[in-house]
Amino acid sequence: QVQLVESGGGLVQAGGSLRLSCTASGIIFSIFSMRWYRQAPGKQRELVATITSAGSTNYADSVKGRFTISRDNAKNTVYLQINSLKPEDTAVYYCRSTTVHYDYWGQGTQVTVSS
Repeated sequence: QVQLVESGGGLVQAGGSLRLSCTASGIIFSIFSMRWYRQAPGKQRELVATITSAGSTNYADSVKGRFTISRDNAKNTVYLQINSLKPEDTAVYYCRSTTVHYDYWGQGTQVTVSS
């Protein structure tokens, strides 16, 4: 059974930092591209960061310079380091793992940024 479990969310003040984790089980983690999405209340889910199986990264323009995605294949885990948090970063953050044939989502972790 495939599972993606996010953790690390919480309530933080603006300007603070968080590191989100997403740990996978039931897949050969190293061959999957991993993505972080977020969904704010009343808004569509948006892609914020991607890391490929080869380690290449890409970011949404809105988070460049503040978000860093990384992966540890030995721990089957992808991370999202979020710095200089803003109230507009408040959202549920989801991880997603994909290959050509497979597509899995986690259940999300809430990040709330107070001003």
